[in-house]
Amino acid sequence: MNILALESSTELCSAALWRDGRIDTREADAGQRNSEVLLPMVDELLAAHAVKRGDLTGIAFGSGPGAFTGLRIACGVAQGIAFGGSLPVAGVVTLLALAEAAQGQRVVCCLDARMGEIYHAAYEKDGDDWREICAPALCKPEAAPGLPGDGWNGCGSGFAAFGEILKRHYGAQLERVIDGVVPHAREIAALAARAFTRGEAVAAELAAPLYVRNKVALKVNER
Repeated sequence: MNILALESSTELCSAALWRDGRIDTREADAGQRNSEVLLPMVDELLAAHAVKRGDLTGIAFGSGPGAFTGLRIACGVAQGIAFGGSLPVAGVVTLLALAEAAQGQRVVCCLDARMGEIYHAAYEKDGDDWREICAPALCKPEAAPGLPGDGWNGCGSGFAAFGEILKRHYGAQLERVIDGVVPHAREIAALAARAFTRGEAVAAELAAPLYVRNKVALKVNER
């Protein structure tokens, strides 16, 4: 399988090419320029391996949650490439990609959602894959969903922004916090390979971002 993966839910924009288990990546700290850098990275990556778009088995993208504009860019680019080659698409939850990157047995993943909130999910290792313990949700850090048992690893920008609150909230259940873990196309590609193998990909027109939040700014009376 040749899988092209895209991730632009945060300021770090990345692309990955998964070729039967071998992964090569490109990344850039794009800020608000994801739309400018993503396609050139894709072209550079494919050219480096002499892979044409017609050689691809499918396209994967970080479906969210994350920055609204970034999610739409990754989904739109994935759909565009997929439509051109009649390829299936797999959306991968960015919080699950964090768990894959952290590589603990139990991982609670939190992304800074701004407005004093976090995107939250928790996963437990199940063989070579993951079992969802807490589904992706938007919440205040002090109201994060409870976790069963101990031995949890925390990761993601939510811990960078609200680490003390989350540590108090989970107490001894939280074994450690892993710094510097961000959603990346490398993990999107690895998770998508499993999804393609299980037949979970969809037609390009059915691919959609996972927003979780329905509004992006507070009203004046809410500030």
